[in-house]
Formats: sequence, C-alpha cells, structure tokens
Amino acid sequence: MMLYLSIVISTLNVKSLLDWLQAHLLACPIKSLSGLDCPGCGFQRSVIALLQGDLSRSVQLYPATIPLIGMGIFAFAHLKLDFKHGALVIKIFYIAISIIILTKYIYKIITYQLI
Repeated sequence: MMLYLSIVISTLNVKSLLDWLQAHLLACPIKSLSGLDCPGCGFQRSVIALLQGDLSRSVQLYPATIPLIGMGIFAFAHLKLDFKHGALVIKIFYIAISIIILTKYIYKIITYQLI
C-alpha cells in the first residue's frame, strides 16, 4: 500500500511539474522581434512532449530533440570515460543534428509554416 501511495504522489508531482513547465515556456527573442520562427522554435514543447511520453508529437514539434539529448548524454559520458573516438562521434552527432535542424527549417519555409 505504501509503495502504491508513493507512486501516486510521484506521478502527481511529475504531472504538476510538466504543467508548470508548459505554463512557463521561454519566449523566443527572434520570433518576438520578427514574428517568424527561428530554427530552434519548438524545442521546449518537444522536450515537454517527450517527458509526457508522446514520442511522435515530440519528433513532429522538433525532430532534433532526441539526437540532441543523445549527444548530450554521450558527450557527458565521453568527458567522464574518455572514449577513444569520442570526439569524432560528437562531431558526427553535430553534423547530423545540424542537417536535421536545417532540413526541418527549410521544410517550414517551403510550406509557409514559419508564422
């Protein structure tokens, strides 16, 4: 019974944290000034969708979220464990993530989804 109660309490805490995050998203300065999305717009909403377990919505909002998180985890592990080819892997991650971000941004431009 105690385990069930602690699970319910932790679930409520996670839900309230996610609600708080959704209510306190940072405004994009580029979008505030120009009215157009920047290449990073959607990242915060994508992370929140990922934390809620909605993988497809997360990828739809910002496709580079999961690779960015993966690169962050790998970079941290590389700093601690000093992998032999870690720097090369990070560079490959960086190039792949840049291609994903640029491709999504070009798609937004072509389909008039910047506003």
